[in-house]
Amino acid sequence: MKNGAVIVGAGHAGVQAAASLREEGFNGSVTLIGDENELPYHKPPLSKAFMKDADAKPQMLRAEAFYTNGHIDLMLGSSVEQIDLSGRRLDLSGDRHIAFDRVILATGSRPRTLALPGSDLAGVLSLRSVADARAIREASAGCEDVVVLGGGFIGLEIAATLALGGRSVVVVEAQDRLLARAAAPVIAAHVRSRLEASGVRLLTNTTIERLEGQSGHVVAAVTSSGERLPAGLVLIGVGVVPNSELAEAAGIAVANGIRVDPQMRSSQPEILAIGDNANYRHWLSGADVRLESVQNATDQARLAARTITGQEDAYRSVPWFWSDIGDMKLQMVGLAAGVDRSVVVGEAAENRFSVFHYLGDRLICIESVNRPADHMLGRKMLAAGFSPNPATLASDDLKAQFAAWQQLQPVEPA
Repeated sequence: MKNGAVIVGAGHAGVQAAASLREEGFNGSVTLIGDENELPYHKPPLSKAFMKDADAKPQMLRAEAFYTNGHIDLMLGSSVEQIDLSGRRLDLSGDRHIAFDRVILATGSRPRTLALPGSDLAGVLSLRSVADARAIREASAGCEDVVVLGGGFIGLEIAATLALGGRSVVVVEAQDRLLARAAAPVIAAHVRSRLEASGVRLLTNTTIERLEGQSGHVVAAVTSSGERLPAGLVLIGVGVVPNSELAEAAGIAVANGIRVDPQMRSSQPEILAIGDNANYRHWLSGADVRLESVQNATDQARLAARTITGQEDAYRSVPWFWSDIGDMKLQMVGLAAGVDRSVVVGEAAENRFSVFHYLGDRLICIESVNRPADHMLGRKMLAAGFSPNPATLASDDLKAQFAAWQQLQPVEPA
């Protein structure tokens, strides 16, 4: 390839794509474009450990030497303004251009905004980048009252962290329960109970009507029922939207993200998309999905590199996710859409249990709280297609059952 591969987006997906291209023997040029000036870093700690320590620094995904030694041209502080398909070039900010043979769009997602009166006040923040995390950390250090809008993973992670640091925290969620789109009701109820015990106030079935300010800074959030919640800091965590505008403007098929085939190719085969902005037909559920997880981003990056180097593997990774909320490590494997039976194993009172979800007789998802062994075994079982009898789940020999089942599987001819 004369002009090589250009990766747009320097998050988990983009950096892994660059690494995997070299690992797969790609000897053309590799350019990695990121819109931040920071060396690419891990995102998950920003809502947890990074918030706790005023001196904490971002954890780098790769050392600077990785890019130099791998002959990866890292362009930080740059943004792509247009994909010129006919000219096979990217138009960048600052009237710059770069030619390409293949492009990997790893542009990720951005926080959803709320059209609230007062949302432009100082002290109203959301979390996407390390710059956002620094701003939240600094703002929280100087206030006592925090209001979090959104009862999903990010909102609850931050709420738990700030409450542990002595802030008075209120979480406002429009749905009738926490984690409505992310976890089973039994998990959500457990998370609510633990957070309330730690002092976090949780308002479900509640929306915010406006934010009030004084001297240009937020001082309160007013609910639709008229309750005034004091707030020196308001965090908006109501989900994300995929950054697919660049692809859409180029005429690439878009539907809740960039549509890709099982090899991560878009409707323009020379343009691939991976990570939070990729929408695809999932092999496990049979549904069109767009997944927001580090696992999905990195596994799709590896596959995109194989596609570019001439392989035709289809995406078959088992999806898994995690979240640390206070003293709860939540781990999910599989997709729970369409579940019609759930079995709880372990004791919620001990803050250690799992929920096994079935669709008919087929195990499709496991959600765990502080039971990492269930999660790790679940990843193997779902990948292999093993569905244990629900009546045997409480036994201690599930691992042995899986091993015995594997011994009975036919050996494919060499």
